[in-house]
Amino acid sequence: MTAATAATAPQRRILCIDHAGVLGGAELSLRDLAVSFGESAEVLLLADGPFRAALTAQGVRVDVEPLGALGAVKKDAGLPSLGALMDAAGIAKRVARRARAYDVLYANSQKAFVVAAAAGLLARRPVVWHLRDILEEPHFSRANITAAAQLANLRAAGVIANSHATADAFVAAGGHRELVHVVHNGIDVAPFDALSPDAGPEARRALGVPAEAFVVALFGRFHPWKGQQVLLDALAELPGVHALIVGAPLFGETAFEAAQHARARALGIADRVHWLGFRDDIPALMRAADVVVHTSVLPEPFGRVVVEGMLAGRPVVATRAGGVPEIVTEGETGCLVPPADAPALARAIRGLRDNPAGAAAMAARGAAHARAQFSAGAMCAGVARALDAILHEVARA
Repeated sequence: MTAATAATAPQRRILCIDHAGVLGGAELSLRDLAVSFGESAEVLLLADGPFRAALTAQGVRVDVEPLGALGAVKKDAGLPSLGALMDAAGIAKRVARRARAYDVLYANSQKAFVVAAAAGLLARRPVVWHLRDILEEPHFSRANITAAAQLANLRAAGVIANSHATADAFVAAGGHRELVHVVHNGIDVAPFDALSPDAGPEARRALGVPAEAFVVALFGRFHPWKGQQVLLDALAELPGVHALIVGAPLFGETAFEAAQHARARALGIADRVHWLGFRDDIPALMRAADVVVHTSVLPEPFGRVVVEGMLAGRPVVATRAGGVPEIVTEGETGCLVPPADAPALARAIRGLRDNPAGAAAMAARGAAHARAQFSAGAMCAGVARALDAILHEVARA
């Protein structure tokens, strides 16, 4: 079990629904929440994949109901086709049959919410949407933004937003403010506490990174908005600095990944870039770095990797947009730079490299802040309170 079990789980029957079978940040948060919900909860995935095994390993009851054509609909495209909607209607009927055994449907993604909204109507069960995306262009098409907000107004008993930035975007899209409860994401500290003092040096040796090199690390799936290209451009201004780039294309962005390998070669930095792909030893890899960077070029709904970098005891440099400024106080718990600004990123990294005592003090403040404000236990307790409040209002209605 994870540290999330420290939260007191109410004895309510919860059917959690997620559209993804891969392990992204939203899925890792759901894993911790599902553990905290206890044995009365079940997770229904609308796609199979590694996430199912991760849930099972934590003792969570899980099943799969394939999403069908709706799964291929992109959030930055137009509204779903008639065929996709018909598939969704069929899935909703099957989910509704399951839902009658539960008190509430908890949707962990937009596609999951579409299914849960219909299933909840058929089963006469309340639906809570955990909103983990900023409903803005170009993340989403205008049609999908409007549709999501209006569907929430019609069918959500409550919306849990993972940051104030996420909540504000929902309201700006037309969502009702009174539906929203803000609960920041939380990270389990146990994997970081379990690291040995030699974890960082050992990881460096295993990767073939010179012991004396200054190393920055970027973690996240390959996608243009995650900003791997920004780090590569910054690295070209930082002779001798090495980069660990950890992550893989989760939803078919292989062309973008290949383009970044070509970019590194063109910039003459290929020998200093270590492409590690998908890894499950994130805490140790963070310890192997001198600085953890976050380079998203569009507003990040929260910024899970920023908190992880803090918990690893590393100074962080992050993009000043979305939910990230709710985590980082500039100059105190980390450094903030404008989006898509490689020279600013290079300057921040250089400043930390050239002031090791200041970097260490910043890392210590960041670690203390992350432990106090963004633990998995705090997140689970916050979601439990939000569910209590939402279901109380449902009972009064």
